[in-house]
Amino acid sequence: MKKKLFSGLPIDLENTTKEIEKEFQKIIVRAEKRSYGKIVTIIEGVDPSIAKETLKSLKQKLGCGGTYKDNLIELQGDHREKIKKLLLELGFKEENIEISNEIE
Repeated sequence: MKKKLFSGLPIDLENTTKEIEKEFQKIIVRAEKRSYGKIVTIIEGVDPSIAKETLKSLKQKLGCGGTYKDNLIELQGDHREKIKKLLLELGFKEENIEISNEIE
């Protein structure tokens, strides 16, 4: 069986396109109070193609659980103060990150 020499984009180019996508995304971070008084941090606006990688990285750095569903990243606990710094480290632009101060 023959091996394919080329398949899709080169890895460097693929990573570069992901970095460019991050710069143009409008991110909204808010907190919600769920049943039993638990607080969940919600992150909206992350492109689905990079959402799972972003979620994995945030969960590791914050030491919390979380999930990705309905185009939202949900993290257990109130992490609004720390999240902006972590998103900047991941390559998102500061001007495009909006943090809500109210708990819904």
